[in-house]
Amino acid sequence: MNITVGAKAPAFSLVSTDKQTVSLEDFKGQNLVILFFPMAFTSVCTAELCSIRDNIALYNGLNTAVVGISVDSPFTLNKFKADQNLNFTLLSDFNKEASPAYGAFYETFNLGLKGVSKRAAFVVDKEGVIRYAQVLESAGDLPDFEGVKNALSSLQ
Repeated sequence: MNITVGAKAPAFSLVSTDKQTVSLEDFKGQNLVILFFPMAFTSVCTAELCSIRDNIALYNGLNTAVVGISVDSPFTLNKFKADQNLNFTLLSDFNKEASPAYGAFYETFNLGLKGVSKRAAFVVDKEGVIRYAQVLESAGDLPDFEGVKNALSSLQ
């Protein structure tokens, strides 16, 4: 399943680190960056999410919310968020519904682990339309944050 620019963003309802249900609808009226990542506490995921943390003012300035999504439990994500002082929402796709819907899903990951989110970045506009989509095959690669920022700038 590949999500293309111009398509409606697939709906999701996931549990946050605050144990609240957060859905795509909650972000209507603002832009949204969705970052899928394989696993909390791994080096590349930490670098990726800390880069967002350090640049959150840029996203806020573009009327943009950011969510990070992985198949980790809400409890693991809560610890990860606290450890890294992350200043945006992390959502648990523990039931593996959102990741496959966005085409950001490894059937089999490293160490034979099954059902892990691929690293991916999506920009969703105020109307829920995908404006940027990048799904990385290699978990060692980082998303193109310049591409994300350019997509957001074009929506202003």
